[in-house]
Amino acid sequence: MEFIKNGMKKKAIIISIKGHQLSTKEKELLANEKPWGLILFKRNIKSLNQIKKLIKKIRKLTKEPRFPIIIDEEGAAVSRLSKIINHNFSQKFLGDIYKINNKIGLNFYKNYINNLTTFLKKIGININTVPVLDVLRKNTNKIIGNRSFSDDPDVVRTLGKICVKQYKLNKLATVIKHVPGHGCASLDSHLKMPKVKLNYKDLNKIDFLPFKSNSSQFAMTAHILYEKIDKNNVATFSKKIISEIIRKKIGFKGILISDDISMKALKYDLVTNAKKSLLAGCNIVLYCAGNYKDTYKLLKEVPFIDKFTAKKTSEFYKFLR
Repeated sequence: MEFIKNGMKKKAIIISIKGHQLSTKEKELLANEKPWGLILFKRNIKSLNQIKKLIKKIRKLTKEPRFPIIIDEEGAAVSRLSKIINHNFSQKFLGDIYKINNKIGLNFYKNYINNLTTFLKKIGININTVPVLDVLRKNTNKIIGNRSFSDDPDVVRTLGKICVKQYKLNKLATVIKHVPGHGCASLDSHLKMPKVKLNYKDLNKIDFLPFKSNSSQFAMTAHILYEKIDKNNVATFSKKIISEIIRKKIGFKGILISDDISMKALKYDLVTNAKKSLLAGCNIVLYCAGNYKDTYKLLKEVPFIDKFTAKKTSEFYKFLR
């Protein structure tokens, strides 16, 4: 378990970069400041050859052949690879096929995952932030929309499990999101803090259900205020929601990642957002804006990963072999 001995040197943050190439300062950050991982966006991807070279360079600088390189490649409206692949399948499309014919839908989805994971591995990605396990609700914000498999929580749960299992067979990790559920929100958490008035019983029956009994190695929180569970803190900042619902009721046992700490649902400065997330029980925070000064400041302020996260990271690295 050599990684656990050295793993405490990794900071509890996933960072991002600004463009197609690494700046001199970004190279120094990756070499010296030891972020846990790095997430890529459309702004970082110009061509197949370019992204392969960029990922290779990142791993060379970190001196970690399995350094976590993450992408948010859901398909359709959320496709970071759209400049190099035509990825028009939404989760809603996949869910609709499944509802028409379960057997055909499952086979189609598995083949789709096999093709996508083959491509992701080819360029060097080892984590994709799928599946979205938010249940499509009526009269809610369209930010989830066709990113959800269905308005039926059992369909979402079934396809979520298939997704995670198929990714594992292909030696890629998944990030289930947005735990404990974003589908009931009437606002976009990128822009404002959504407030949900539903009680625990209603949420548990629909929104929390798809996340239960899911074996994903990673999960991402929802920046949502569930007023009848914790009226003072969004889920990302809530010890009660993370310990009592995400960990105990839902039973998630992997590494918990915050959603992007630069989103407007969070009302504090970046460092405070990061610290409040980690104090509440998130294991790693996610910063997506790619601003160098903010990234540098966060890396100086964020602590090293704890023993639990080091152990789970070691297990993830072994899984990739």
